[in-house]
Amino acid sequence: MTRMPTSNTPKAAIVDDAPMVSRTLARAFVDDPMMSWFFPDEASREAGLGRYFTTLFTRQYGLHGVCERTDAAAAFWVAPEGQEKAVPDAATVRELQEILGDRAELFRAAVEAAAEHTPPEPHWYLAVIGADPAARGQGHGSALLRSGLAKADAAGMPVYLESSKPDNLPVYEHFGFVVLGEASLPGGGPTLWAMRRAPQEPSGA
Repeated sequence: MTRMPTSNTPKAAIVDDAPMVSRTLARAFVDDPMMSWFFPDEASREAGLGRYFTTLFTRQYGLHGVCERTDAAAAFWVAPEGQEKAVPDAATVRELQEILGDRAELFRAAVEAAAEHTPPEPHWYLAVIGADPAARGQGHGSALLRSGLAKADAAGMPVYLESSKPDNLPVYEHFGFVVLGEASLPGGGPTLWAMRRAPQEPSGA
């Protein structure tokens, strides 16, 4: 069957986009080391990830972040002024715990471990970015990355992210990120790399 061409032009992601956004990110992260650790059952992983990303989008980043999508990718960013509000409230935490089941405590420990690497300086935070593997190589992820980086550069702000996928490090380095440090997540979890990108002149984004 011939696949229809998809647009890789970034657009704002709204709540009505939640089914598409969560489905896309679930597919994108199904082989991610950290998400595989949180959702170890391969048979139910994609469904669990769909619920997980729906919650993050509708209750957290969609309310207090800068969320964009293409036809086959999505990204959640948080500007400095939104970071205090983007912390999940008690109801969101309970929902995530229900989704994660017996992995909820490992998730909490991982979040705390990652937070230790968060820089104190004001910065943009790239919380989530992923493209549907079926559209890999079509520039969806790169388009979303450039869009968010341009916003950070326009504000003169550095950008921070974490990644547990070694294959992604060279991609981020291509866009100007450098590794700040790494941590082995508690409970035998995967390695998490913290990365930072210094602000650049907007014309060079």
